[in-house]
Amino acid sequence: MRPSDAPSLASSSDVVACSPSAQRWTLVAAIVGSGMAFVDGTIVNVALPAIQQALDATTADAQWVMEAYALLLSALLLVGGVLGDRFGRRRVFVLGTAIFTFASLCCALSPGIDALIAARALQGLGAALLVPGSLALISSAYPKERRGAAIGTWSAFSGITAAAGPVLGGYLVEYVSWHWAFLINLPLGVALLAICYWRVPESRGGEVAGRLDIGGALLATLGLTGVVYALIEAPLLGWSAPAVLAAAAIGIAGLVAFVLVERRAAAPMLPLSLFRHRDFAAANALTLLLYAALGGSLFFVPLNLIQVQGYGATGAGASLLPFIVIMFALSRITGQLVDRVGARLPLIVGPLVAAAGFALYALPGVGGSYWTTFFPASCVLGLGMSIVVAPLTTTVMNALPPSLAGTASGVNNAVSRTAGLLAIAVFGVVMTQVFDLALQARLAPLALPGDVMHEIAMQKAKLAGIVVDDAAARDAIHEAFVAGFRAVMLLSAGLAVVSSAVTALVLGRGTARAG
Repeated sequence: MRPSDAPSLASSSDVVACSPSAQRWTLVAAIVGSGMAFVDGTIVNVALPAIQQALDATTADAQWVMEAYALLLSALLLVGGVLGDRFGRRRVFVLGTAIFTFASLCCALSPGIDALIAARALQGLGAALLVPGSLALISSAYPKERRGAAIGTWSAFSGITAAAGPVLGGYLVEYVSWHWAFLINLPLGVALLAICYWRVPESRGGEVAGRLDIGGALLATLGLTGVVYALIEAPLLGWSAPAVLAAAAIGIAGLVAFVLVERRAAAPMLPLSLFRHRDFAAANALTLLLYAALGGSLFFVPLNLIQVQGYGATGAGASLLPFIVIMFALSRITGQLVDRVGARLPLIVGPLVAAAGFALYALPGVGGSYWTTFFPASCVLGLGMSIVVAPLTTTVMNALPPSLAGTASGVNNAVSRTAGLLAIAVFGVVMTQVFDLALQARLAPLALPGDVMHEIAMQKAKLAGIVVDDAAARDAIHEAFVAGFRAVMLLSAGLAVVSSAVTALVLGRGTARAG
C-alpha cells in the first residue's frame, strides 16, 4: 500500500443516512474495488515474463504493459475523485468498475502486445474512476465516530489482499495461463457491480469540490505520455530519433503548460499553493523519491527471479511476502511511534533502512538460495517502508487544515503513482544501457559463431528474455542482466538516501502560508 491509500481521496462533508446493513455492504464494495485495482498491478508484474515470452515482446513492450495502466491512472486520479463528488460517488465508482472489468476481459483476449497495451490503458482509465471512490464511499456512509474503525477494517483486508495477490497470480500464471492474470477480475467486477447496484447508497460532494479541471487533466496526460514515451523508446530507437525528440518536446511542453494552467485555474486539479506548506512539500518530495525507488526497482524483480534465477511465477510472487507481511504487522506499531517521537525521526531513519534493503538486492549474482539472497533484502526493505508509511501519512494529513484533508491525500496519492510511472521508464534506460555494455564485455571473449551473435543481436531488446541455445551465451546474458539489475537497485538506494536527506533538511523547519 502507498502512504496515501489509507486516507480518503475525496473529502466528504456529507454523510448519507443509511442502515447498518448498507454501511457494511458499502465497506465490502470499497474493499473489493480497491483490492481488485491494487492486486491487478501486482499480478500483472509477476505475469510479465510469461506475457513477454507468449507475445514475443521486448522489454520496452513489457514496460508499456505497466506504464499504459499507470499513465492513465496517475494523470486522471484526481479528476476521478472530482467526478465522483459532482455526479455521484457510487455512479462514478460503478462506471470505473465496469470499464475496469471490460478492459480486463480485453486484456485476457488480446491477440498481440499492441492490443494488450491499449487494453491496459483502458484499465487505467477505469481505475482512475474506481480508486478514488473506494474510501470516499466509506467516508460518506459512516459517521465520523465510526469512520476510523471502518477504514481500519478496509486497511486490514487490503493488507491480506496484498499478501495473497502475487502468490495467487503467480500460481495462475505458472499452472494455468497468463490470461488468468486478467480473467480473475471478471467475477470480482460482476459481483462488485451487483453489490453497488442493490446495496450501496449514492452520495455527492459540495459544489466547489465538483468543479472539473479538464485542461489540467489533458495537459497532465499529454505531458506524462510524451516524457514516458521518449524514455522507453529512446534505448531502442536512439536519443536522436525524430519520434523520441518530438515526444520529449511535446511532453516537456505539456508539463510546463500544466504548471502554468494550474497556477491560474479557479479550481485546479493540482493546487500548487499547497506546496507552500514546507511540511507538505517535504512529505511529497519524500514520496516522489522513495516511491520512485520502490516502483522502479520492483518492476525488475520478477524479471530477474523468473528469467535469470529460474524461479516459477508462484515463487516470484511469494518472494515479496516478507516485505508485505512485515509492513502489515508493523503498521500499527509504527503508527504509535509517531505519537511518541513525532514523524520527523522515522521519516529520516525509515528511508535509510529502505536504502539498505535496496542495496541488499544488488548483492546476489546468478543462483543461490532464496533465503540467503533475496529474503534478507525483502525483509529489510519491508522494515524500512513500514517505518515510513504511518509517519508519512500523518505528516501529509497534518500539514494542511482538516478541510483540505481529502485534497492532501489525493495529491500525495497522485505523486506516489506518478513517481512509479516515471521511475519505470527512467530505470528502463539505466537497465538497458548497463545491460548492453555488460553483454558486449561478456560476449567478446567467447568467440561465438556468427549465427549465435546474430540471434542475440536480433533479440537484444528483450534483455534477459533473449532465447538462445548456446549455454555460454545464456550465462553471459544472465550476468549482463544482473549487472543492470544491480545498477537499478543501487540507484534506488541512492534515491532513498536523498529522500532521507530532504526530510532532515526541510521537514519541521517551519511552515509557510498557503496562498
